[in-house]
Amino acid sequence: MRTWRIASLTAAAAVAITVLCAAPALAQDRPSSRMTTYELTLNDGSRLYGIIEQQDDTTIVFRSVSGVVVTALRADVRSLRAVAGTLTDGEFRPADPNTTRLFFGPTGRSLPKGQAYFSMYEFMMPFVQVGVTDRFSIGGGTPLMFGFDEGSRPFWITPKLQLLDTGRTQLAVGAIQAFADGGSGGVAYGVVTAGRIDASITAGAGLGYSSGGGHGAVVMVGGERQTSRHTAFVTENYVWQGGSGVATGGVRFFGERLSADVGLAVPLGVGGIFAFPVVNFVYVF
Repeated sequence: MRTWRIASLTAAAAVAITVLCAAPALAQDRPSSRMTTYELTLNDGSRLYGIIEQQDDTTIVFRSVSGVVVTALRADVRSLRAVAGTLTDGEFRPADPNTTRLFFGPTGRSLPKGQAYFSMYEFMMPFVQVGVTDRFSIGGGTPLMFGFDEGSRPFWITPKLQLLDTGRTQLAVGAIQAFADGGSGGVAYGVVTAGRIDASITAGAGLGYSSGGGHGAVVMVGGERQTSRHTAFVTENYVWQGGSGVATGGVRFFGERLSADVGLAVPLGVGGIFAFPVVNFVYVF
């Protein structure tokens, strides 16, 4: 039975990763290249993505990703800023603003210094994370549950340190440390993310522990694949010491700062087949 549980989770993770890896190959007629470009917003609300060809104190000569050259007076420009994204079929796709996490688990990517995000997991777990430096961030939260003696209300903190960033590969270590009723516990982890800004795979391993002396290992494999201008497929899969686990998959909808995840999680190795919804919201400041 234990072997079946591990095999089930491994198969689920393998299918998800195969989809993520195969997507670029299946879309050879729709090449996608990583790029950093500029977003030009005019006072009339129109928005262009491309590169600056020439500028001076009064005008900006701007070439859009479709090849159109626009000469704009600075007085007509509302904003001009660098953005990250990909170019697919001549269309610029802005990057997902929520790249430091999958559904719940962390990726190897870091939160830039001065940036922060507020998230709400499953409508009852608020969470805040702040970039202290370009490599180190810390955050915390407490469940939206009442009836606790406020002196014993559970809460958690989440320090995270990025050790490596080569552009295509990021490595980080961190912890999820929780406190409740005079006790404590958590998971110390290491995680690596490899791939492009619009398609990546993340793998991690952690050690769960508690103040009572308990401990256990957990392994996570997941990834994300941007499927359109404002949507991405996300998967996150776990196996715990003992053989049980959970497989998740779903869709992330995102704009410039806000993202929303909608998916399903299927526990494995629990004696039955059922699923529960995954609903998360993240706003990046």
